[in-house]
Amino acid sequence: MKLFEYEAKNILANYGIPTPKGELATSLNQAREIAEKLNPPLAVKAQVPVAGRGKAGGILFADSIEEVEKAAEKLLNMEIKGIPVKSVWIEEKIEIKKELYFGITTDRFNQSYVAIASSVGGMDIEEIAEKHPEKIIKFLISPKTGFRSFHARQIARKMGYSGSQLNEIGKIFERLYRASMDYDAELIEMNPLVETTDGKFVAADARIIIDDNALFRHPQYKKRLFESESELSPQEIEALKNDLAYVKLEGNIGVIGNGAGLVMATLDTIQFYGGKPANFLDVGGGAPAEKIATALKIVLSDPNVEALFINILGGITRCDEVAKGILEAKRKIGVTKPMVIRLVGTNEEEGKRILTEAGIPVLESMEEAAEKVVEISKKGGI
Repeated sequence: MKLFEYEAKNILANYGIPTPKGELATSLNQAREIAEKLNPPLAVKAQVPVAGRGKAGGILFADSIEEVEKAAEKLLNMEIKGIPVKSVWIEEKIEIKKELYFGITTDRFNQSYVAIASSVGGMDIEEIAEKHPEKIIKFLISPKTGFRSFHARQIARKMGYSGSQLNEIGKIFERLYRASMDYDAELIEMNPLVETTDGKFVAADARIIIDDNALFRHPQYKKRLFESESELSPQEIEALKNDLAYVKLEGNIGVIGNGAGLVMATLDTIQFYGGKPANFLDVGGGAPAEKIATALKIVLSDPNVEALFINILGGITRCDEVAKGILEAKRKIGVTKPMVIRLVGTNEEEGKRILTEAGIPVLESMEEAAEKVVEISKKGGI
């Protein structure tokens, strides 16, 4: 889950990392009140859970209370990368001497966290790596020893700092690491982390992405998945509510399977025969008829789906329950799109009998079924 900037900054501030003084506004009246309290010059920043706001015109500067109001009005009436701006963060404008970068993310190849720093900040880290590769500092963090103070000072020294500044920025690096561990962050970064004209350091912008699998430890953020501010699609939200895993793709074949490995194999087989999946939904193990019916409803709500491939390898998932779920979905939502079904495993014969009596054919081979659904999809679902 991507946190808003103001949420990330509040977390950083709680860990003792300096951030600009600011407040959140959702209306012009609030924006004016905050501007009067903080005193311009101020920065007015759109709050959307996406990167690249600055390039999209989502960060404006104001030298007066009237300019703050105008900036807030403009931002609150715009969309950034398709997401409407519903709030703005108004903060004091920092006198910047130098922009830096520091972040911590996961290195899946080395199976550890990695700290990434640069003496050039204010742009995407990928852009820094491309334009200034010599200024990228990477430090693999051992899962056993973690990130220690001397590691932080080593990085600060490589960035060109010494003396009291080295100690100050080193403490900021350590505190960010502690925040990343406590909040199960897939990514936490300060970009830019700025050196001010008086030699201090301030996190002028902050970004945190929490591992979705750890959201049960952070209920204050998990509940937002189902609210209007969520960046998830209606299908993704409905899937989460029903403990299902849904992913949107670009083709025209809907896919339902049980188990991540089987679903991935199904996608590969469809593509092997020249088809393109529109989405896929993993119902997991042991799905009852009600969950199967819900799965069909979610997948078929995508208007791009012209044909559906249901691929079930029954272990703890019973094929007769899958069959009942398919019939329930047809009865409740009036399924009209053609379906290709492959059922193998527990209660397979009963599942096939239920579907066959309802006039729905069932295939035994995944390859045969994939080839069939691709053929149907190429005819526009006829």
